[in-house]
Amino acid sequence: MRESTTEVVEVERRVQARPETVFSYLVDPEKFRQWQGVDAELDARPGGSFRTTITGRNRVVLRGEYLEVDPPRRIVLTWGWEPGPGLPPGAADVPVGASTVEITLTADADATIVRVRHSGLRSDAARGFHTDGWNVSVDRLVIVAEGGDAGPNPLLDLW
Repeated sequence: MRESTTEVVEVERRVQARPETVFSYLVDPEKFRQWQGVDAELDARPGGSFRTTITGRNRVVLRGEYLEVDPPRRIVLTWGWEPGPGLPPGAADVPVGASTVEITLTADADATIVRVRHSGLRSDAARGFHTDGWNVSVDRLVIVAEGGDAGPNPLLDLW
């Protein structure tokens, strides 16, 4: 059975950087912190895990498992939020393993097209929350991959 397109969020941006550079910001914990503003445990290999702990007014954990890692072209991973206090409804609707994120990087002359496809978002709240989150996050990825400073992550104010 084919998944409904209403359960999907897609974001696309063009980055003035090579795919290898952009990919490194997705799999290197130090570089990941530059655009996400949080520490992460990233075991970027099929079967490896990823985990970020966001500490603000509350402590929330986002985690998943890498399903595919094809440097520097593609990453596919499961995605979800551990239950806990302070989790926004859009995140609470996506428990660990409930959704899948596919990130593809396509060379485009001296740049890279970044495409994020997040599927399995079954509620309006989940789609809205993750649409906002991916738009802000990918914009921040573009800034750091192009050599800039993304500054504090405004998404962290949600927690």
